[in-house]
Amino acid sequence: MSSQTSGPTEESSTGAVEPESAVETARRQLEHAAELVDIDPNIVERLRYPKKVHEVTVPIERDDGTVEVYTGYRAQHDSVRGPYKGGLRYHPEVTRDECVGLGMWMTWKCAVMDLPFGGAKGGIAVNPKELSSDEKERLTRRFAQEIRDVIGPTVDIPAPDMGTDPKTMAWLMDAYSMQQGETTPGVVTGKPPVIGGSEGRDGAPGRSVAIVTREVVEYYDRDVAGTSVAIQGYGSVGANAARLLDEWGATVVAVSDVNGGIYDPDGLDTAAIPSHATEPEAVMEHEAPQTVSNEELLELDVDVLIPAAVGNVLTAENARDVSADIVVEGANGPTTTVADDILTERDIPVVPDILANAGGVTVSYFEWLQDINRRAWSLERVHEELEAEMQAAWTEVRNTFDDRDVTWRDAAYIVALSRVAEAHDSRGLWP
Repeated sequence: MSSQTSGPTEESSTGAVEPESAVETARRQLEHAAELVDIDPNIVERLRYPKKVHEVTVPIERDDGTVEVYTGYRAQHDSVRGPYKGGLRYHPEVTRDECVGLGMWMTWKCAVMDLPFGGAKGGIAVNPKELSSDEKERLTRRFAQEIRDVIGPTVDIPAPDMGTDPKTMAWLMDAYSMQQGETTPGVVTGKPPVIGGSEGRDGAPGRSVAIVTREVVEYYDRDVAGTSVAIQGYGSVGANAARLLDEWGATVVAVSDVNGGIYDPDGLDTAAIPSHATEPEAVMEHEAPQTVSNEELLELDVDVLIPAAVGNVLTAENARDVSADIVVEGANGPTTTVADDILTERDIPVVPDILANAGGVTVSYFEWLQDINRRAWSLERVHEELEAEMQAAWTEVRNTFDDRDVTWRDAAYIVALSRVAEAHDSRGLWP
């Protein structure tokens, strides 16, 4: 296994240096959680590392006839509970370490939801906005060829992530199926329903964020109706969470995209604001009393803050300026370790990503079941099943939170790590 490299660091006001790479943050969280669980330290040591990391070159012919070569990754962290599962992202800053860290989080996410999957993550270091649709298709099909031997419906099942979408998954599934000589819809999830995708998959991560937000608000003896909410990121997660919370009576006062945000203390009409998928970067074009920067949005005086854009936005530099009463993580890894410590010190509850946005992998599990059984579910059934799964996971984490007097993140990790460790203990270690 090649050596891990750490990313840039940040220094808190107390002088503590914090690695910023996803893998280092994930390892810190693992080691902290392991201190709270009666677990064999040898299992913890195994879980600090991915099982495999595949790095491939992906050459494509651009529309102008030139050839460009990109780097792709697939990090497979742990499969003790089932096939690897995790997204594929197209983004300029995709790195090996990022994929390893995100793959670890997927292991915990699947475990906290009690799904029969392990964790993986992958992607290509590319700016998809600089590619035409044809170029993106060629990139995806070539990537499918390069990772063909390490994915499959019982091996590793990719899904959409940043910079990818149902169309991307359709191309990947088609390329894999052509190579296998048979249609294999279960190789990916997040596909269009017409080729084996599940109804409700696109909106599932945002839906679960809304469900968990509702539950945590009620836990603290508040009513979701009238609760003020600020959401950074108006993509699939942020927009769907905003609209569902809006339907339930919450007052969504601020939303943002990459260019900045809009703010209305009386509440925004979230249904009238196009999501990033519908109209990229359209938030700032919507009429509102005030505009705010993405940094300012994180410091608004609201009941609930939902960082749903990218990782590492709550840091040592701004954690003391967060004015929200509750933070619900919509994005993967939006809170750095030092920021998490500061928010805990300030008694601001942080509900972690591995629970809050787990609706995506949960409905991916439903899609996988539908593909295996060749039987589609209705949208109503998907929503009912997701509600039941989120309620079960929430109850397990809430009971641990109450019984152990720990943070919400610790409670979720205790649940997840206990399940993964038990599986490792049961299966043992191959000589």
